[in-house]
Amino acid sequence: MREELLTIGRFARLCRLSVKRLRHYDELGLLTPARVDPHSGYRMYERGQARDALTIALLRDADVPLPAIASIVRASPEARSGLLRAEGEQLAARIERDRERLRLLERLAADSPYDIARETVAALDLVVVEGVCDPDGIGAVTGGLVGRLLGSAGAWVPPVVGLFPLDLRDGMRVAVGVRAPSPTLRLPAVDTVTTTHHGPYGGLPLAYHALLSWIGDRGLVPRAPVREEYLVAPGEAAEEELVTRISIPVEET
Repeated sequence: MREELLTIGRFARLCRLSVKRLRHYDELGLLTPARVDPHSGYRMYERGQARDALTIALLRDADVPLPAIASIVRASPEARSGLLRAEGEQLAARIERDRERLRLLERLAADSPYDIARETVAALDLVVVEGVCDPDGIGAVTGGLVGRLLGSAGAWVPPVVGLFPLDLRDGMRVAVGVRAPSPTLRLPAVDTVTTTHHGPYGGLPLAYHALLSWIGDRGLVPRAPVREEYLVAPGEAAEEELVTRISIPVEET
C-alpha cells in the first residue's frame, strides 16, 4: 500500500516547523519533498521525512555549516553518529575560542596588566630553523619549528626564541632559535620595548596591543624582527602558567 503523502502544511504541523522553514530547506537542497505537483507546485512529504526535518532544524539552530548538515542527513545511521560527534568536537573548539576572545575583551576593558620597559637587548647567537605561514597558522607552524629545532640542535641553552615580522600577512617567514653550538644567525644588540605575558598564547595579542600602544604614544618606530622568548614553555607547565617575554625593536623618529 502506498504511503499517504502530507501537504506541506500538515507536515509542518507534524514537525512543529514553519512552512517557510521547510521551503527554505528545500531551496538549500537539505530536505527535498517526496513529490512536487507538476501543475500547482505544491510540495508533498512522507511521514518518515519528519526525523530529517527535525534534525536539520536542530543543526541549523546550533550553527552547523550547511555542507556538514547535508552530509549528516544523507549519511547512514551508523555514519551519522560519527559525523555528529565530529561536529560536536568542532563546536567545542569554537566555544573555547569564543571564551578566549571574551577573556581578551575583559582584560582589554580593565587597566593594562603589563609592565612595559625600554631597554637594550644584548646581541644573541642562535641556531635557527625557519618556516612560512599565514597569520591563522602561526601557532601551529611555530610549534612544528620548535619540535624540529630541539630535535636537531643537540645541547642547547633555554629559552627558545621566536622571531616574527611586524606585519602579519600570507606567506610570511617566521623562525625559532636557541643558543647552541655552531650558531647560524647573529642578532645584534638592539634598543627594544619589552613586556612579559603570563598565560596562554591566545592572550598574546593583548600584550602586543599594550606594547604597540606604548610605542605609538611616544612617537617611536617599531622594527622587525619581534622576539618572543618562551621562558616557561608548554612542555613545562599548564597553559595558565606559561611565561612569554616579548621584545619589539624600536628607533627614534
